[in-house]
Amino acid sequence: MAHLHKVLLILTLFFLAVNAKHRRHKRKNPHLRIPLLPIPHLPPLPFTQEPSDDNNNFPGQNDKDDQVIGGGEENKGDFNMVSFGHWELISENSGVSAMHINLLPTNKIIVFDSKIYRNSRLKLQDGVPCLPYKDANQNDQLDCAAHSMEYDIETNQVRPLKIGGGDPWCSSGGLAPDGTLVGSGGFLDGGKTLRFIGGPDCQDCQWREYDNALAEERWYGTQQLLPNGDFIVIGGRRSFSYELLPKEGQKGEKPYFFPFLYETSDFDENNLYPFVHLSTDGNLFIFSNNRSLLLNPTTHKIVRTFPVLLGGSRNYPASGMSALLPIDLNAATLKAEVIVCGGNLPNAFELAETKKIFLPALQDCNRLTISEQFPEWDRELMPSRRTMGDALILPNGELLLINGAQVGTAAWWDADAPNYTPVLYSPLKPKGLRFRVLKPSQIARMYHSTSAVLPSGKIWVGGSNTHDRYKDQDKFPTETRVEAFSPPYLDAKFDKYRPQINEFASDKELRYGGYFETQFSVEDQAMLTLNDIKVTMYSPPFTTHGFSMGQRLLYLKTENIMTFEGFYRVRLVAPPSGEIAPPGYYLLFVVHRGLPGKGMWVHIQ
Repeated sequence: MAHLHKVLLILTLFFLAVNAKHRRHKRKNPHLRIPLLPIPHLPPLPFTQEPSDDNNNFPGQNDKDDQVIGGGEENKGDFNMVSFGHWELISENSGVSAMHINLLPTNKIIVFDSKIYRNSRLKLQDGVPCLPYKDANQNDQLDCAAHSMEYDIETNQVRPLKIGGGDPWCSSGGLAPDGTLVGSGGFLDGGKTLRFIGGPDCQDCQWREYDNALAEERWYGTQQLLPNGDFIVIGGRRSFSYELLPKEGQKGEKPYFFPFLYETSDFDENNLYPFVHLSTDGNLFIFSNNRSLLLNPTTHKIVRTFPVLLGGSRNYPASGMSALLPIDLNAATLKAEVIVCGGNLPNAFELAETKKIFLPALQDCNRLTISEQFPEWDRELMPSRRTMGDALILPNGELLLINGAQVGTAAWWDADAPNYTPVLYSPLKPKGLRFRVLKPSQIARMYHSTSAVLPSGKIWVGGSNTHDRYKDQDKFPTETRVEAFSPPYLDAKFDKYRPQINEFASDKELRYGGYFETQFSVEDQAMLTLNDIKVTMYSPPFTTHGFSMGQRLLYLKTENIMTFEGFYRVRLVAPPSGEIAPPGYYLLFVVHRGLPGKGMWVHIQ
């Protein structure tokens, strides 16, 4: 036994000598990947299992240079950001009015419009053949306008894209797990069209279009990614059904009749572009007009129906807004909650369309916890009325209500009184303190306007075309200008507290339930604790007609935070399943007391 003690003593002295030598050679490369040795390959963490004490700390936590910081310190709360935000014009003429948009992992936004009227402010690239068509008199004509474009968010330059298949007017879309944008449906010859652009190793991509690929026409339908990576598309004008999207190059098998859509249709329809959210149990929350239910997309059974939302109609053309509120994976019990705001009365579209009488839009916001068995709608009032607005989830978990009008409905010439003023909504604050009015824009963003959250935390705002063609002279001219709105959290006064992710030393490929780590720095060297930091994961949605399809934000489960040589690394647990986070690309943000840094693209499968 004494001999064993001597051996252990010698090994200990040897380890200390090597460690001291190691400390004399400080790491200078900020891009160096610092692994969590000696456990580089950790098993997936079951979602319901609490980590043991042995797994709560990083190896080397007692080292001088590598210090683990606990999470029991006092919560300082978010920074008090008094800014009202900032607007800037980033493109004088993007060429194509942004009816449909989706941010891709390439940091490009795919933008497309309808093509029925054969005009835009952007020409096809040299060498790209114009599209032949016949005019109203059956004369042969050529359409040389681009009805789609790729917008580079880093340079604000555009690349024209040709749409040669069916018309994508009022279609739907979303990002597939490999980063491909998949679009479905449209108008007339586009009603059964599938469109693909992007994907792995796709440089200078063009649209790949397949007409007659869907089983039923989808005009004003809603698309949603399922936990297994497949897409479902629900509804559309006179399409009281849903179907699974086929793979590229294949044809759809069959539609599933969905009586709920027929039951919620009224004289003005008011059930188009239904609000669809994937709940945390894998079921689909579907809201149409003023009613909602939970549908199992595998068994095709209705799991639950919810109380009627009183006050008016919420879907197109009344055109309210909806979002799935952030999902907190640190909570003891998972909660899924939706919010539905704005819209108009059921007869508002008829009055606007036939008599140009514009009824005031609705002013209420309503929340419903869909993971509860018997929830009730909880109502509150927005600072202003809004129809045709967007509800975007920000990287810090707040919501931004932006764009739209205060009277009227969707459709051509059917609204007035643009709502220039964005509103910040803080869902975690007490009722009565959640809304904050921000700085207004100077550009009307009404029918066919869109917006998107960028990796920088800014909001890309484009589109607005309240008439059938591109018009330069009108009360509300066709908008091809693009703005960027900086929410209060981008106030430059707080830059020294803003986290900066070191992408070279951070994990980007995630596996369900597995541990991963993110490294970041903060200019201000104040000691951060777990209470100061939240890490969020955001899925960039397909946005059109006031609804962001597939949008969701998760507060990731945080295990520990460590400091070393001026850097922080936080150990995280990836979402447990596709029900919580469907496979694909997300933007990961480190948020310091309400201040998000620039987002980093990650991929989960």
